[in-house]
Amino acid sequence: MRRFLLVAIFAGSLMTSCSEDMDDVIDDDVLVERENVEIEDFVYRGMDEIYLYKPDIPELADDYFDSEDDYYDYLVSWDTPEDLFDEGLVAPQDRFSYITDDYIELENSFSGISETTGVDYRLYLFSNSDDIFGVVRYIVPGSNAEGTAIKRGDLFTEINGETLNRNNYRSLLSSPSVTFTLAEINDNAVSNTGEEVTIATSEVTENPVLIQNVIETDGLKIGYLMYNSFVADFDQQLNDAFAYFASENIDHLVLDLRYNGGGRVSSATALASMITGSYTGEIFAKQQWNEDYQNYFLATDPDRLFNYFTDELPGEIALNQLNLTDLYVIGTSSTASASELVINGLKPYIDVYLIGHTTTGKSQASVTLYDSPNFGPTNANPDHTYAIQPLVYESVNANDIVVPYDGIDPDVESYESLSDLGVLGDPSEPMLAAAINAITGNAAAVQAMTRQREFNYQEFEERASLQPNYKRMYIDELPSLRLDQ
Repeated sequence: MRRFLLVAIFAGSLMTSCSEDMDDVIDDDVLVERENVEIEDFVYRGMDEIYLYKPDIPELADDYFDSEDDYYDYLVSWDTPEDLFDEGLVAPQDRFSYITDDYIELENSFSGISETTGVDYRLYLFSNSDDIFGVVRYIVPGSNAEGTAIKRGDLFTEINGETLNRNNYRSLLSSPSVTFTLAEINDNAVSNTGEEVTIATSEVTENPVLIQNVIETDGLKIGYLMYNSFVADFDQQLNDAFAYFASENIDHLVLDLRYNGGGRVSSATALASMITGSYTGEIFAKQQWNEDYQNYFLATDPDRLFNYFTDELPGEIALNQLNLTDLYVIGTSSTASASELVINGLKPYIDVYLIGHTTTGKSQASVTLYDSPNFGPTNANPDHTYAIQPLVYESVNANDIVVPYDGIDPDVESYESLSDLGVLGDPSEPMLAAAINAITGNAAAVQAMTRQREFNYQEFEERASLQPNYKRMYIDELPSLRLDQ
């Protein structure tokens, strides 16, 4: 492990040397540079300590720098901490490690808190164009968008009077007040309707349990749960949903993760445990850290390398468990990380069927590192609010199977039709109907519901991509670090 001194200490030692030998002349510009790499020093130390892909970054090798001067010259060569992180220390295969200059916003996102209009959307690129259109997927309950004229299935092409494109969509959609210019599909083309809806953003705490109901068909009771993020603050609401399903004595469950980009590992473990109930104490997932940490945990805390099925939430709250032997998951390209963990982790134990299309393909977990002596939030440097969220381990299931890098392919292929999204939770909604038909064995109906695109477009971004926890699976807190020993 690297043992270079912190910048402040190093700068201090230079000042001491100066006072002891007045004949020495120290360049003030050098001192300024040294002092200005305080954040870069934190970023480097954090990645050097625990990054999953440390062996793939030559600059993180323990013998890479010959001296402290070489190390600090390296740090000052980067224009910003973001440049150092993104361009210097993140491995090419890593799509999800993250740096932020506002860890308060990051912490809020982990609790489901965000500044939003409440319009959840997916953005698409027109074919051979940088122009963008959006499709409303749902309205967040309790947000300013609730009760307005905008609804699921509406299209929009302009925000605040400007046509959306690759260069302006982030700034426009992040405006404190957003005016949507609505559009529709006519003759395989998107055209404006002339209608506008203006919505101010506000701080919203979003309950990820969006819909829960029971559908009765062909003598079966099918539970339906739309769950949009793994947020531990709402684990009790998730548990309540399973109490409802248990009271209804459901035969099957459709778990709708089509818009769920992931979240907290502990919530994913709890959800999988609610679905089953027969495997408490058995391995749900195995963790594979970098070699240094894998060996460290094997020597000091082998149990740290496993996530086990459980029968309770923190506080000894009993889980409501269904003891199901199969699960039907609705998934899309938006389905990632902790969502894929649930699918992959359950496969060794029960039959899991994916309805929809190929998921993201993310099996790595991250953790938040702060600029403090042990990288935890206590005693974090008060001079800035930078934090990093590096990948720290890859997850495999009990059979040592990893989520494919290109995503999990569906057992039943189904797509949302942009011109007719349907009503979420309604048995006739195309993707839910495909899941119900898969349960009841109506293969002909599933095939008949396959839809083609109305016109040429390409998936681009979505509302969650503007948030710091986008498609990130993360652990609750830092493990015991080697540097603590």
